[in-house]
Amino acid sequence: MHEAFGPRPGTAIDDEAKATYIALWLLKKLDLSPEDGGMELPVSLPPELSPLDEPLQQLAVDDLARMNRKTGRYELTPKGIAYLGDVLDEASDLVDELEDLETDEAIAALRRRGLDVFRARFLWGWFDGELDDLVLWQERRGIRPVERLWAFYLTGDALWNELAAELRQTAVKG
Repeated sequence: MHEAFGPRPGTAIDDEAKATYIALWLLKKLDLSPEDGGMELPVSLPPELSPLDEPLQQLAVDDLARMNRKTGRYELTPKGIAYLGDVLDEASDLVDELEDLETDEAIAALRRRGLDVFRARFLWGWFDGELDDLVLWQERRGIRPVERLWAFYLTGDALWNELAAELRQTAVKG
């Protein structure tokens, strides 16, 4: 979907933005070791991870990840590592700049600078690990029912609508 057309009805963000955020989430998981919260994603995904098939294939098409036939897993490419590094720098700079502000002040500062508040919110949660475990994230927020098949939650609309609702609530309070 072209960004100019906006999100589909009932969704907080357009499909292009959602694909970008899903890709970033996956790149981070591929970059980290399993001990540090990363994941080894097999080329042949089990049914519970089937929603990740298209985003992983797109990462391969974009040369950000590749299918390693020897290990049977996806891995980052040099281009993927560089892209991830750039976004990590962006997120780190954002957190450093805004961490001492109240949420409503941070949102106002982002808007004054013409920056995408939704992207900033995603990058903050992505960078600090808040979004690493999507089941735990739902539980901490009191979301019911909890979607335990986290790949469906990541690729569906509920996560993105929840983040947008949080921003709307903050705007109302601020």
